[in-house]
Amino acid sequence: MNLSPQSIAAVQAFLTKALEKYAVKESTPVITDIYLQPQLATGELMVLNDDDEVLAKTVVKEWENSVYEDFYVGAEASLRQVLAGMQQADTLNSLCLLKPYSFVLVDEDKETLAELLLVDDAETLFLSDELLKGLDEELNAFLKDLLEK
Repeated sequence: MNLSPQSIAAVQAFLTKALEKYAVKESTPVITDIYLQPQLATGELMVLNDDDEVLAKTVVKEWENSVYEDFYVGAEASLRQVLAGMQQADTLNSLCLLKPYSFVLVDEDKETLAELLLVDDAETLFLSDELLKGLDEELNAFLKDLLEK
C-alpha cells in the first residue's frame, strides 16, 4: 500500500503546515516529539505533540476504507518516504524543537509502533532494521574475545 506521488506531496504539505507552530522564532526551543497517528477505518492522519495536543488532521484518500491487512506497515513505509522528502527539502531544520527529537508512528491507542525519524544536531538518521542487523552477533563475538584475553 504505497501512496501515489500526489498523495506523498499532499502529506508533505500537510505536515509542513501542521508543524508551522514550531517554525523557527526567536524563542526557546520546545521540548517535544511529533506523533503521527493514521486511522485505518477513516483514512485520517493526525499529528500530535507530547501533550497529546492535535496539531492537525487530514484524510489520506488512499487510506480511506482500507482493508489492507498490514495497514501500519504500509503507513510506516509511506510516512518514512514523506519525512525523507521533508528532510531533503531541509524543512525539518527550520523547526524550533530541541534536538534530538523524533517522529513516531503510533496506533489508535497511542502505542508506539515505530520511530520513523530521529533528528539530531549532527545528522538525521533514518532508523531501520538494517541498522541493527547483526548487532547481537557482533557484540557476542566482541564479549567472547574480550573474556578470552
